[in-house]
Amino acid sequence: MSAPIVSRQLARATLRTTARNTFATSARQTFRQHGGRRFYSSESPKASSSSTLVYLAGAAVAGAAGFYFYTQGSSASFKVFTPTKEDYQKVYDEIAKRLEENDDYDDGSYGPVLLRLAWHASGTYDKETGTGGSNGATMRFAPEGDHGANAGLKHARDFLEPVKAKFPWITYSDLWIIGGIAGIQEMQGPTIPFRPGRQDKDAAACTPDGRLPDGAKGSNHLRDIFYRMGFNDQEIVALAGAHALGRCHPDRSGFDGPWTFSPTVLTNDYYRLLLEEKWQFKKWNGPKQYEDAKTKSLMMLPADYALIQDKGFKQWVEKYAKDNDLFFKDFAAVVTKLFELGVPFKEDTERIIFKRRNA
Repeated sequence: MSAPIVSRQLARATLRTTARNTFATSARQTFRQHGGRRFYSSESPKASSSSTLVYLAGAAVAGAAGFYFYTQGSSASFKVFTPTKEDYQKVYDEIAKRLEENDDYDDGSYGPVLLRLAWHASGTYDKETGTGGSNGATMRFAPEGDHGANAGLKHARDFLEPVKAKFPWITYSDLWIIGGIAGIQEMQGPTIPFRPGRQDKDAAACTPDGRLPDGAKGSNHLRDIFYRMGFNDQEIVALAGAHALGRCHPDRSGFDGPWTFSPTVLTNDYYRLLLEEKWQFKKWNGPKQYEDAKTKSLMMLPADYALIQDKGFKQWVEKYAKDNDLFFKDFAAVVTKLFELGVPFKEDTERIIFKRRNA
């Protein structure tokens, strides 16, 4: 094993045993010094074995069971595969393993973009029509995959393709959600329960553009978008805490930069920074966004800043800024709700708690 790999693994082990506030402080200092920016690299799926496994999805397949057609040489057979909790845990483990091995994306983790994929797949839900949501994985198709809000998410979808190839029985709809959960949990966030049973749909089920939040807009827009899904003001602010993770890219959203100094660790820093830092308009040729006056290395979108301009939202920003445990509790609850919007689960479908890779 090479020295760099050993070093990275030792660093991860050390971070997992260090108190969260200590890590966040260290991460801020490191980020200020080095910027943390990395470039994207992809890994092609491994070649399949000599036997062929084809998943046949359709109305005849109920719940989470998979119907398969096996061929090897001149023989062929049909099998019904009903995954267990252990099978889903193996999917989670594979994603977590790939997160650890592929640390050359952005600030060192694919975790943020996996969470964004699950979020955007779910955030198209409309409670009035019952359309959209995570049941379908319709972002695989145009025009939904080409919507501006989904720019860059091909990186996340491609990252999960080798997992899909290894576990062909799982639907893309369930896979993307497990990816989002792994992103949260492996970035030291709260535990997120998972219920299987989502079914993939075709391009006819693609949702229209405009259902996802626009970072350039304010509080009225946020309420229009999130009330349509069935969320209230407290839940809107709790979901916004996901901006503690990741960064914006000029070639995707047009905006640039991370929200926090530790963009691969989930904390309540997003709320604290909103309140504690002095924010000013960034002087550049891109769209309107804010930067922190002190280091000019952080950013906030107009939609972020609206959370402290609106009294109904600000009260929750203040609460989460003071209490990380409260944020984690409410974030876990609202993310679970988001990921399950519009999914026709069977009544007896149990929630699964995934064990973290290095718990």
